Amino acid sequence: MTVQDSPLLDLFEAERPRLRAQACRMLGSSAEADDAVQEVWLRFDRTDVSEVQNLAAWLTTVLSRVCLNLLRARQTRRKQPLEGHTVDWLTAVDENRIPQEEVEWAESVGLAMLVVLDRLTPAERIAFVLHDMFDVAFSDIAHTMQRSVTAVRQLASRARAKVRGGQVRTADRDRRRAAVEAYLTATRVGDFAALLTLLDPEIELRADATVTGTGKPLTLHGALAVAKSAVAATPRARHTALALVDGSPALVMAPLGRLSLVIQFGFLGPAITTVQITADRDRLRTFTIALAG
Repeated sequence: MTVQDSPLLDLFEAERPRLRAQACRMLGSSAEADDAVQEVWLRFDRTDVSEVQNLAAWLTTVLSRVCLNLLRARQTRRKQPLEGHTVDWLTAVDENRIPQEEVEWAESVGLAMLVVLDRLTPAERIAFVLHDMFDVAFSDIAHTMQRSVTAVRQLASRARAKVRGGQVRTADRDRRRAAVEAYLTATRVGDFAALLTLLDPEIELRADATVTGTGKPLTLHGALAVAKSAVAATPRARHTALALVDGSPALVMAPLGRLSLVIQFGFLGPAITTVQITADRDRLRTFTIALAG
């Protein structure tokens, strides 16, 4: 029996939304997910599945192996986020340069989650996504990945620790998180007055040469200058989310979930005293990033 037989075709189409959702989270891109699901369809079309007892599990296995191969190939190529975009894209992400469907999908999953998933190894990512996001049994994942159940449990555990971060929450960190969230909220709506209430009058903002695009870093002094800079970044704030960067509350700018910029904050009491903006790709790779909540 072939896929062209209507009952099997209907079965595949019924599974397509689930397969696409899994592929999106495993690959971090709806466009790549569509390609992966199409590859599963092609393999399905070439296979006699009449003896397959659990078609859904079979499809998940094939999809996971396709995604794992794609992730490994990506890692081998050391593909960089936002490859092909010039530096000025950082200051123009509000323009129609990315498909709206991709933007909406990334925002629905969570930009910070996509950034953190992208820091996992391919095997960790597959194990975490299938088990923690889609409740696939470890035994089934082990079959998919051709590893022992114990090994898969360890992969998921390591991934979970990276996603959630290992530090214990404290009252001080919660206060700083609230301030960073307020900074992002005020930036998104262009609330100049709200920004001024968060900033120390003598605040200093430093941005690296990649941010400026001029080959030289930038330094701003004083609450007025920094607040004006934040308001000017309002269009980019849509692509920015709260995260833990090296254990402290910070902001990550990640169009489509691909990290392009990190904003870190220094404090003296409740006031923000420093802002450090980093876009250098080599430096971005050194940060440890986890979900903030």
